[in-house]
Amino acid sequence: MAATIAYADVEVGTELPAQTFPVARETLVRYAGASGDFNPIHWNEKFAKEVGLPDVIAHGMFTMAEAIRVVTDWAGDPAAVVDYGVRFTKPVVVPNDDKGALLEVSAKVAAKLDDEARTVRVDLVVRCADQKVLGMSRAVVELA
Repeated sequence: MAATIAYADVEVGTELPAQTFPVARETLVRYAGASGDFNPIHWNEKFAKEVGLPDVIAHGMFTMAEAIRVVTDWAGDPAAVVDYGVRFTKPVVVPNDDKGALLEVSAKVAAKLDDEARTVRVDLVVRCADQKVLGMSRAVVELA
């Protein structure tokens, strides 16, 4: 696969299609099994509250992975992302109800970095329950 978006067709300020990702307790248990991260703050409500959290929280790496989907879906190839970093600013609290939590992700092209390499920097805004949960969320993407 390769990126399907052409570098020449992208301008600074181009907005990527925003997406919302549901996060349920079941999702966290599945992620724990896949990642091997069985920290009880991600699945045990009693333990999470005992250590001062409001409730069970999503894994940080899971949150990052869900957020970057906006970029990989837009680019058309996950391998087009050549660099990605975030700062964790707030936990994603996942209540034990029928709703869970919703990650709301928007992104836009913030800079065209290198014409020869056809790379752009995409800045993401990741929110949950009206709070920014990832800060300085940026990806460098190689386009077609």
